[in-house]
Amino acid sequence: MRALSCGRRVLAALSTVALLSSCALGATGQEQAGAPRPVGPVTMVVPFAAGGGSDISGRAVADGLAAARPGLRVDVDNREGGQGAVGYSYLLSKAGSPNYLLATETSLLSLPLSVEVAFSHRSFTPVMKLGEDYTLLVALPGSPITSCADAVAQSRHRRVLAGISGAVGPDAVVFSELQRRSGADFDTVPYEGGGETMAAVLGGQVELASLNPSEVMGQLRAGELKALCVFAEQRYDYPQLAHVPTSLEQGIPVSFAQFRGVIAPGGLSPQATTYWIDAARSFAGSPAYRDYIASEFLQPRMAFGEEFAAYLAEAETTLAQVVRR
Repeated sequence: MRALSCGRRVLAALSTVALLSSCALGATGQEQAGAPRPVGPVTMVVPFAAGGGSDISGRAVADGLAAARPGLRVDVDNREGGQGAVGYSYLLSKAGSPNYLLATETSLLSLPLSVEVAFSHRSFTPVMKLGEDYTLLVALPGSPITSCADAVAQSRHRRVLAGISGAVGPDAVVFSELQRRSGADFDTVPYEGGGETMAAVLGGQVELASLNPSEVMGQLRAGELKALCVFAEQRYDYPQLAHVPTSLEQGIPVSFAQFRGVIAPGGLSPQATTYWIDAARSFAGSPAYRDYIASEFLQPRMAFGEEFAAYLAEAETTLAQVVRR
């Protein structure tokens, strides 16, 4: 698996350019620095392209927060590029402003561990961990690959292209672990988001794809794709996915869940931090949150504020053992 170790200089350059550009655009956010609560429209930054899991998450949370706080307006702004570095760098430039949020996931941890960027999870204010999301390995129905174990076996003898979202994101971690633990040798092709990865496997540009259930459920139901396994320790309880075997069942000792959450810029006032955590708790207790979790087939493992920060620190330590190999 080559994608995890290649292209680091390119990603570093992208993130540096993004930071310089976003600093030039950051005046509006800086005007609100130190404010006790947002004033006017709020921007939910999605650091990946439209159509993927991060985009779905950002839009669901934006709507849920607006519903939980009457009068609040939250607009979604997709700022993809640099495998997420562009969006995170943009949020970095809004330090102190309560008018910005970001739909985050595991790239918040894997990017700083893999490439030279100007941020880490400590650069931002943790608001809410929404839940955990396991990835599926999928292929076209007519593919000769019939399981995850079969995919690993075939990758040792022929070239197998696998699409992933981001060169250093959760999918890359899964394939890195496949190589380390099972001797697989996939050629991974990184895309900017789940939507592009989906298009690649449906169009035959890659033979396999690593996608979250929410990204691929429509295609599974329509018979356009088949699920080979889920990289989890236990099968999903959701009826639509209960038939999908785990990687462990197939003798592949790889299990990895990415988190989904919401962060705000660093340097928020205590009042603004409390405002967003309270709003997130209101969202978490609403039917909108339960509908989001169910529709995206997530595990509803929540954390708020300092508890979310502690989770990030622990997950960073675990992830470093994989990403920095």
